[in-house]
Amino acid sequence: MSVLPSVRRLVFGKKLDPFDPKTRKHIVLIALLAWIGLGADGLSSSCYGPEEAFLALSHHTPLALYLAGATALTVFIISLAYNQVIELFPSGGGGYKAATQLIGPYAGLVSGSALIVDYVLTIAISVASGADAMFSLFSPHAQVYKLGAEIGIIAMLIVLNLRGVKESIMVLAPIFLGFFITHAFLIIYGVNYHAAALHEVVQSTWSETLQLSKSSGWMFTVALFLRAYSVGAGTYTGIEAVSNNVNMLAEPRVRTGHWTMFYMALSLAFTAGGIILLYLLWHASPTEGQTLNAVTFRLVLNSLSLSGAHVDTAMWIVLALEAGLLLVAANTGFLGGPAVLASMATDHWVPRQFRQLSSRMVTQNGVLVMGISALAILLLTRGQVRLLVVLYSINVFLTFSLSLFGLCSHWWERRLYQLDWKIKFATAAIGFMVCAAILLVILAEKLMLGGWVTVLITSAVVGFCLIIHGHYDHIRDLMQRVDQVYAVKPDWDEDVVAKTPDPAHETAVILLGNSRGAGMHALRWVLDTFPGRFTNVVFVSVGEVDKEAFNSERTLKSLCARIENSLNYFTSYCASRGLAATSYQTYGGDPLGELMGLLPKVFADFPKCVVFSSKLVFEHETLLTRWLHNQMPLAVQQRLEAGGHPTHVVPLPIPKPAAPPPRIDIR
Repeated sequence: MSVLPSVRRLVFGKKLDPFDPKTRKHIVLIALLAWIGLGADGLSSSCYGPEEAFLALSHHTPLALYLAGATALTVFIISLAYNQVIELFPSGGGGYKAATQLIGPYAGLVSGSALIVDYVLTIAISVASGADAMFSLFSPHAQVYKLGAEIGIIAMLIVLNLRGVKESIMVLAPIFLGFFITHAFLIIYGVNYHAAALHEVVQSTWSETLQLSKSSGWMFTVALFLRAYSVGAGTYTGIEAVSNNVNMLAEPRVRTGHWTMFYMALSLAFTAGGIILLYLLWHASPTEGQTLNAVTFRLVLNSLSLSGAHVDTAMWIVLALEAGLLLVAANTGFLGGPAVLASMATDHWVPRQFRQLSSRMVTQNGVLVMGISALAILLLTRGQVRLLVVLYSINVFLTFSLSLFGLCSHWWERRLYQLDWKIKFATAAIGFMVCAAILLVILAEKLMLGGWVTVLITSAVVGFCLIIHGHYDHIRDLMQRVDQVYAVKPDWDEDVVAKTPDPAHETAVILLGNSRGAGMHALRWVLDTFPGRFTNVVFVSVGEVDKEAFNSERTLKSLCARIENSLNYFTSYCASRGLAATSYQTYGGDPLGELMGLLPKVFADFPKCVVFSSKLVFEHETLLTRWLHNQMPLAVQQRLEAGGHPTHVVPLPIPKPAAPPPRIDIR
């Protein structure tokens, strides 16, 4: 048994103290690291987005010059608009928070659900596309091992992210930088090599435009371009990642976020637009078993007068880095997805467990759900990138459109007293029109080709969240009733100091939660059930440092104040009744682990003790209620009784609502 903690510490790292200033400094990201960790999703889309768009033009590839320019411009438009989201929501939440607070909670629910599905698909498509790039180097016979390799990569990423955000980024940083440097060289060299042919490309594009418009009409020409533009819409994914994770950035967060967004936009516009230009200049054509990027880069490398062996080696390096970057991009899903789940858990759309932090200050439940869901998607689609791209881009632009519409509404409402509202409104409005147009084209183009699956999955997530939210609303009403009935209003002197407990006497150890009514019910139950037996009462409380609490020092202080006030309430009540009482408190991301670490000290101080905790009793308990609610009392009882410590779980019945006053009929 003693080996297990050592192995766990080796794999996941040592426990971090949420109150230690070094902890926050340890996990926050400077702009360069944020660009690597959060920008990889966007940059990686250049591995498949430009190819999908280029191939969608079919025999009219000269029109790809428009795609290159439109791609770069769209990246900057969306990035500028999302800078406003960073400014308005510096605690993170991005598209979910923007839609929730600027439009309404149900718009936020749709946006958040779309983001969750989007991040799962980010992991799946990035891993699948990375495997495609890597297996381009192998013989066709090796393809049978590709799905197994994808499963192994996701498993590795899960472990890396359970160790911590910065740890996963530091491991993957060399891959990201290697990709950017090699691809920047290939793009600059490749374009410069055929610089003299650039005017021919422009002339060819214009001639193709005129010829196509004459033979098929301008409407067909525009429709063809919009179709290709929408098929390559996956290129713009990942731009929202910075706004979703502003809370991970180093102070000043907003400034760091702006610089991160700038690095992301510049690198993505340069890489995606540059690759499309390379396709044109080097007359790239599809080859069976290879990506279009692989074909183009081999042509560029062959022009360097290298030997065949050196070209093969260089291709290995380039495609290995491309595959590696897609692996880094998959990691973005493990950063963004849990962050969105944590924000939605705060608003009671998803189970509260998703805002809990591990001992490494990681939302481990979110990491596990993202990883397992991505594995399921990969297995169902067999890792086919083209199918995943169809599933992928709809939700991206749904979130973009909702967020930017919310920004438009926000600045319009402030037009009378915000001096710079016109510039910000115009930026958001242009971004909204671009994103909404792309969304409509994607829906028209892809809905019947498999896009309906994304709509169905997202709708199912929305429906599930509505059920959970309704349940939590019901429980909140019940707990308010518990506090009203069981909690005693302080009618005693709260400054009275309780008598010091005598360790030689029997002691009741009462575990407290967030509800004073539940705690008071447990205390009264103990005193009524065992009259005169316990002369000491010890109250134990665990302050749960969840994602929301850890985001700011002020929230942490508020948590401490709430716990201390609660403990003082109970000890002063005991003092007013002549009982000896004291309290213990601890804080951390894992409440059960923290409690089990604190109780041995309580047992050492008070050897003759019995532990009591309260648990809400549902009239009809189901699998859903067991999952949505804390089963900590039962877990504590199981562990303590296995260790020889007597423990009782006090049932907390729901009091019936007060009957309405009788109606008096006055005639």
